[in-house]
Formats: sequence, C-alpha cells, structure tokens
Amino acid sequence: MKKVGIVMGSDSDLPVIRKAVDQLRALEVPFEVHIYSAHRTPEEARDFARGARENGFGVLIAAAGMAAHLAGALAANTTLPVIGIPCQGPCLEGLDALLSTVQMPSGIPVATVAVGGGANAALLAAQMLAIEDGALAARLDAKRAKDADAVRAKDARVMEQL
Repeated sequence: MKKVGIVMGSDSDLPVIRKAVDQLRALEVPFEVHIYSAHRTPEEARDFARGARENGFGVLIAAAGMAAHLAGALAANTTLPVIGIPCQGPCLEGLDALLSTVQMPSGIPVATVAVGGGANAALLAAQMLAIEDGALAARLDAKRAKDADAVRAKDARVMEQL
C-alpha cells in the first residue's frame, strides 16, 4: 500500500495533524510525518515532494497557517495529489490560511479541507488510495456504516427523551 506523507509547517500544527494521524491509524494506512517550512526550509520541502513518489507515497497532506504556502510549495514539486489543511493562526481565525491554500494557480492543484480539518484530510487521502486498494475501500465503507449507526443511535436516544 502507498503511504501518506504528512508535512506540517510548524509543530504548532501538531494538534491538527493528530486528527489526521488518528484517522489513518484507524484505517491501517501507513504514513510519515515531517516538519518542513515553505519559507524556512524550502529545500527540504522541495526534496521531500520531488522524491515522494519514488519513496512510496501516494498522496501528500500539508498543514500550515497564516501565509500557508506549504501545500502549494509541495504541489509545485510533485504530481501526486496534495491535500492542504489550513490551520488557525494568531489572526483572522484561519481565513488567511484558507485563502492561501485554496487559491492556487491553474496547473498546480491543491485539494483543500476546512480550517483545522485534519480528520477529513486523512479520510480524503485514504479515499484516493482506495481507488486501487479494495481492502482499504472496505475499511472506509465499514467506517461510514459505523458513523451512520452512531447517528441513528443518537436519533433514537433523542426520540426516547422527547
């Protein structure tokens, strides 16, 4: 199975990345996590993206706040799918990061999830990998069914209370 490469711009993004890691572990998807900055360590970020396919990755996730150039910097250096997670910074409640992540120029796409959307980034990455992995697709189907059952149980509890 291909791995998911997770890159965060700073260790301050770790709470968001933990959500992604939890989802990937639950789905038994292999991953690696690194800190590379689009601005402070651009060579390392570039080298990671350029070598990602050869190193067994199938999709990359990039989490960054404020200017949030990391996802775009990775996408500029690979043709693997890149999923950007905008992270909330000290101002604008993450809107700055969201706009920086989603407004990519034509030809360099970045899929973007919600501000702080680590869980959805991992699920989207798993869905991409599941295109060619039937066992992973089955695990995703089982997760969806379990999530639906949890909502039905909550509905039943509310109905009993009312």
